[in-house]
Amino acid sequence: MPQTIAPDTIEDIQDDTQSDLERVWLVIVWNDPVNLMSYVTFVLQKLFGYSRDKATKLMLQVHHQGRAVVSSGSREKAELDCFRLHGHGLWATLSKSD
Repeated sequence: MPQTIAPDTIEDIQDDTQSDLERVWLVIVWNDPVNLMSYVTFVLQKLFGYSRDKATKLMLQVHHQGRAVVSSGSREKAELDCFRLHGHGLWATLSKSD
């Protein structure tokens, strides 16, 4: 029988799925022509428990800059937050943090 010879060195293979699990995901709300600014503020307060001041600041960022990061965390949390925002009629997407 032929013999198998072990290699002198072992290649270090990095698993990208591990880094994806550890990476922080961002939830971005986008400006839209449909929802009133007061409604966006209300939704941010309701879903994330933000104070009126913080929700207003995020809403104004969406209004003036076209988007704002309203939540971050694991992919599962970000997907849930995005789903909840969609349920309230807001345009939201996920993005990997840098």
